[in-house]
Amino acid sequence: MEYMRVLTLRVPEDLLERIDEIAKREGKERSEVIRELLRIGLRDKLIEDALKAYREGKVSMWKAAKIAGLSLWEFVEILKEKGVEIQYGLRELEEDIS
Repeated sequence: MEYMRVLTLRVPEDLLERIDEIAKREGKERSEVIRELLRIGLRDKLIEDALKAYREGKVSMWKAAKIAGLSLWEFVEILKEKGVEIQYGLRELEEDIS
């Protein structure tokens, strides 16, 4: 089992109610639902940041995939899903192999 640290935070009442609804519906503890939501949110944020950096030409496709915590092929699939043009030239190749 992975070591977990304690995190204390304040959340609006309506948000907590929705989390509790999910926990009840799925038969899970509140803390388990919150951990799942944090994982999903973190994954989405990392992908969003990687897509932004890639679109702006700040990083290569490979570096963007690393930022997102994905394999190159998983990142390519997300690029396709989002309709992002795949740009891969000599500069990106040199950056990827360095």
